[in-house]
Amino acid sequence: MPIVGSIIKSLIDLRDTIVSEPEAEEAQQEVLVKLLKKAKDTQFGKHYDFENLLKTKDIKKAFAERVPYFDYNKLNAEWWYKLHEGDNDVTWPGRPPYFAVSSGTTGKSSKRIPVTDEMLESIRKAGIKQVSALSNFDLPPDFFEKEIMMLGSSTDLEKEGDHEEGEISGISASNIPFWFRGYYKPGEEISKIEEWDERVQKIAENAKNWDIGALSGIPSWLELMMKKVIEYNNLDTIHDIWPNLQVYASGGVAFEPYEKSFNALLARPITVIDTYLASEGFLAVQARPETNAMKLILDNGIYFEFVPFKAEYINQDGSIVDHAPVISIEEVEEEKDYVLLISTVSGAWRYLIGDTIKFTDVKRKEIRITGRTKFFLNVVGSQLSVNKMNDAVKELENKFDIRIPEFTLAAVRINGEFYHHWYLGTEANIEENNLEKALDESLKNANKNYKVARSKALKGVKVTKVDPDIFPEWSAANKKKGGQVKMEKVMDEEKFARFEKFVKEKSI
Repeated sequence: MPIVGSIIKSLIDLRDTIVSEPEAEEAQQEVLVKLLKKAKDTQFGKHYDFENLLKTKDIKKAFAERVPYFDYNKLNAEWWYKLHEGDNDVTWPGRPPYFAVSSGTTGKSSKRIPVTDEMLESIRKAGIKQVSALSNFDLPPDFFEKEIMMLGSSTDLEKEGDHEEGEISGISASNIPFWFRGYYKPGEEISKIEEWDERVQKIAENAKNWDIGALSGIPSWLELMMKKVIEYNNLDTIHDIWPNLQVYASGGVAFEPYEKSFNALLARPITVIDTYLASEGFLAVQARPETNAMKLILDNGIYFEFVPFKAEYINQDGSIVDHAPVISIEEVEEEKDYVLLISTVSGAWRYLIGDTIKFTDVKRKEIRITGRTKFFLNVVGSQLSVNKMNDAVKELENKFDIRIPEFTLAAVRINGEFYHHWYLGTEANIEENNLEKALDESLKNANKNYKVARSKALKGVKVTKVDPDIFPEWSAANKKKGGQVKMEKVMDEEKFARFEKFVKEKSI
């Protein structure tokens, strides 16, 4: 009998009954007040007069009126650059011990986002909430005695002056509590290996020594890892070596596009739990099995605001126009897309994280990520969001009984006419023109703006099939140190041209 697992499960169940969920509006008001009080003597706080802002009758409204929107480029150009010049107390008291280097899905250069001690504590608390939520899932006691494979970026961080730099998954893993280290795999030594291929090879070699019960990481990279483990150990499925694998915690990327190819590596279904960990903070966790939506964490150092996701409020580069309206947590409506803004204990203020979300359950404050502002394809009025693209690709998988784990596209000119050119990662033996017709029809049925665009400026759809391995190879060629890159679903013409060149070179 798994005695330790039973004890751990009982403690989790007990905590879940004792700790009540905070009231959303009250919790967010408290978070905002704490943020403003903590930062009122910083350069940013003095510039926007946080001290007097705190004295206003409606702090949320005053905050929204006084402090402008910031995306990374604006906040870095006006404020965060001072941190790299040695300044203290810029947008948050002191100096951050870490900078999270973004994996670079948008923009031409890496983002370096401050990570404070308070943010690390926030991430740890969110992790505890995630573990606590497991009490809502039907997991046996012995699950809580198994090891967890957390596949992120290298934990061998770069020392830069008085701080260290790396991707947020590497920073988080390098700060794992001592009591958790016995459960954590692949362990500190392998996690420090800089080169991805070498790290995965070591995992494959050591896989037989571990009893993995849960996986955590980006779906595409976990797929690569599992394929390597299966190949190296001459297996049929990953369950042949990790028979107790029962849970997968996805993070920051919609799992649905990967579901079919991911499940092909398993002998039986496992529980998939979504999480929302970004470079800027740990924002939400899936709290119950009846849905794949995630519950916003409202009492943990992050204040949320929401801008209605409409074309007139979004600039071509994905930023928000200055006059765009904003609403707070108590005003949101279900099934409407919003641009997410956050203010955090790392000194991000009214910060455009780049994601769009929708509330699937307003009462529970549960959300789904629906896309990226940057990846909102609207060159010819199609207003095509990433969630619509994902849905269309999933329809293709079901219609033709095939697997398409990755794709990317861009709006391109062919003989002076605009086309959406899709690259689909699939090994299926299907004519490209059949995929074009099915894809086009699916998008017309799902999106009236796309249908209108197809009758006017958007001439057609072009599909090119490629080996699915092209996508992780492209990502690997563009990754940061020891890192993982989320594949861009939408590219600008310049990057798309580079991708096409990369594909042609690989096919020679």
